[in-house]
Amino acid sequence: MEVMAGRMGRAVAVCAALGVLWWATVRVAWLGMGCGDWGCLPPSVGLLVVISLALLAGSVRVLERVNVRPARRVALVTAGALVVFRLAGEALPSWTSQWADLAAAGTAFAGAGAVAAFVTESRVHRAWRVAAAMALVALPPLALALTLARSPV
Repeated sequence: MEVMAGRMGRAVAVCAALGVLWWATVRVAWLGMGCGDWGCLPPSVGLLVVISLALLAGSVRVLERVNVRPARRVALVTAGALVVFRLAGEALPSWTSQWADLAAAGTAFAGAGAVAAFVTESRVHRAWRVAAAMALVALPPLALALTLARSPV
């Protein structure tokens, strides 16, 4: 169990650092675009996708270096969990603080890394992996229900 905790801890640390790097890179890219109208949306989103894919590819090498294997599968599961967390995060209230945004990015990446390390661990029983996958699948509908319950009719 100690080996699994160490593996998960390394994955969380790498993914949290990756989240901070992603946030900073995207922030610089958005500021560099310097545009606030709809005409900038396609190149901005394209740049965001390129940055995200480049960091995902780089995370495979870093995860491999810190002995979180299979690194490619961990990175792909992390990316999937991040998509789910992003969808569910729409239910959260927005904030204007850059520090809160930075903390949220780091926390989301760290959480996704923990989930990925857990579900890709060979010593974890299949039922627990299925339960984790079901929890991820249930997260966006629960967030949507929360949003609808909070919204005035």
